[in-house]
Amino acid sequence: MPLKVVLRPGEKVIVNGAVLGAGERTVTLFLHNRAAFLRGRDILKETDVVSLETALYFLVQLLYIFPEDAAVNRPRVALALGQLRAERPEAAATLDEVAALVAGGGFYRALKLVRRLFPDARPAEGAPPCPPAPVASLATEEARA
Repeated sequence: MPLKVVLRPGEKVIVNGAVLGAGERTVTLFLHNRAAFLRGRDILKETDVVSLETALYFLVQLLYIFPEDAAVNRPRVALALGQLRAERPEAAATLDEVAALVAGGGFYRALKLVRRLFPDARPAEGAPPCPPAPVASLATEEARA
């Protein structure tokens, strides 16, 4: 049974690395075979990486959408997982599951798990907003390794 995807006007989707967009009308697409598929609302831009959690999500997203770059991105994912484990030891079980999914090619499910780790962007009522957590430079960490 094919996957039915409905795109609203202006909405985008990535299928196997290609960005598809709807024009002025609603579009219905059917995916009849296996494909790396990510809706626009689930896509994280590099400029939106503001925490270790979002950095991990972005890197897993790159593995999912661009498998041809796996040799570069797999070590980055491993590094991000290690940094996040050190920062959030209470999330170790989830991070272990993410690592296992990534190793087995379950990138979409890994993305869903990582998204659950995102810090809550809504501050408590009356509380000042918290600044985003600093993200360690992955390039700097790779150079040290």
